[in-house]
Amino acid sequence: MSKRKALGKGLSALIPDPDPLGDREPLFFECPVEAISPNPNQPRQEFSAPELDEMAVSVREKGIITPLLVSRVADGYQLIAGERRWRAAQKAGLLSVPVVVRDATPDEALELALIENIHRKDLNPIEEAVAYSRLLEQTDMTQEALGQRLGKDRSTIANLLRLLTLPNSIQKDVIDGRLSMGHARLLAGIKDRHEQNVLRNAIVQKDLSVRQAEALAKKARASSGTGGKATAKDPYVQSLEDQLKRSLGTKVEVKRRGGKGQILVHFYSDDELDRLLELFG
Repeated sequence: MSKRKALGKGLSALIPDPDPLGDREPLFFECPVEAISPNPNQPRQEFSAPELDEMAVSVREKGIITPLLVSRVADGYQLIAGERRWRAAQKAGLLSVPVVVRDATPDEALELALIENIHRKDLNPIEEAVAYSRLLEQTDMTQEALGQRLGKDRSTIANLLRLLTLPNSIQKDVIDGRLSMGHARLLAGIKDRHEQNVLRNAIVQKDLSVRQAEALAKKARASSGTGGKATAKDPYVQSLEDQLKRSLGTKVEVKRRGGKGQILVHFYSDDELDRLLELFG
């Protein structure tokens, strides 16, 4: 079976069935754990320590049931799929693990690793989005073509890629599970960074559902829209605010009356406060 036909069908499509006649070389073999290196392009970046400990107990008792998928490299073998099993095997003290060797380019290895993780539901939304983005950058595929290859709708690919426009702090919220995919999609649709952070804080602090967060965002848009006659801001003050906003990278308000007034500099996290304090010396 060629690589193209195997894509989108899960790990079982990547590992052939054993030869029933037994007249060929084994399709998998026991490989020393130390001869295997992790894949630098592995889509999954977060490995839960408790999950690995639990898997290590199972591996110690029953061994590795599903072979790891690897490719040959100059100094041994590199993982394509099965890094969690490989890590658990190390924790369990195994000296060797069953592997299937498959020749693959770096792009093919990334694609195969992505397929396995998607079918096992091992990736968080940000990891999945980063993997899609990397594949699109490294190949000539369109979002639609990538979706067809992975068994995903184009809209699903597009919605995940939009998450990468979120600031790193909110992406970390998604990775750590403080925000769901639905929350992240809602926040990605808000262009104003200040409004985005206000809604993010409300979601986390009040444990809002996606529907509640949508209602709050709609209410905020209504109150900032045509809910009353706006007072025109002094062009000089507006210019000052714009300059300070560009310089400081955050929302700044200048309140002026006569020769007196205030400059309000907004921050939305401890890290941002530290950054501003460093700028102010």
